[in-house]
Amino acid sequence: MFFPVKKHKLSTTKYPASAFENLGKESISLLEILISRAQTIFGLKKSSIIILVDDFLQPKIVYPNMTKYLPFVYDDKQHLTNQKCFIITGKNVAFLTAFFNSSLFKFCFRDSFPELQGGTRELSKIFFDKIPVIQVNPYTNALFLDQLLDIQNEYTKSKAIAIDTMIFDLYDLSNEERELVGFVEIK
Repeated sequence: MFFPVKKHKLSTTKYPASAFENLGKESISLLEILISRAQTIFGLKKSSIIILVDDFLQPKIVYPNMTKYLPFVYDDKQHLTNQKCFIITGKNVAFLTAFFNSSLFKFCFRDSFPELQGGTRELSKIFFDKIPVIQVNPYTNALFLDQLLDIQNEYTKSKAIAIDTMIFDLYDLSNEERELVGFVEIK
């Protein structure tokens, strides 16, 4: 579930204080509500919470904590997620999103994630930490960004194969290796 937000504000909507137990203001923003809850539940300082919120406001990868299909979404619209999704922030997240969605990633690393009931996989950080990924420069990241925005706007198998080819080229796969990997589509 995604919630669109404006830069540095989780919501411009105000809610009556009566809707929230004893927060003591006439009206309160969603950001203030989340800060209050985090302070109460986790004992965090307001400044620490704002830093965490900033991660949601930069370009990121959003993915579910459990899934059969291994979907990774590039987000530059400052969406928020619920507790059923994780995010990855940092440099070159467009390339990283493409890599995680690629046939090469699915072929090589799908089994690195523990299988749960019904063929789903648990996509926790501890499993991602072990996956080797090449470093790309900002220009290469920008090339992948164009492709990602296009495929996320309208998915086609041919667009996915084109991104796979870009990944194969970066990893300098031979024709035999490309044929071995093929196009991996989890159904």
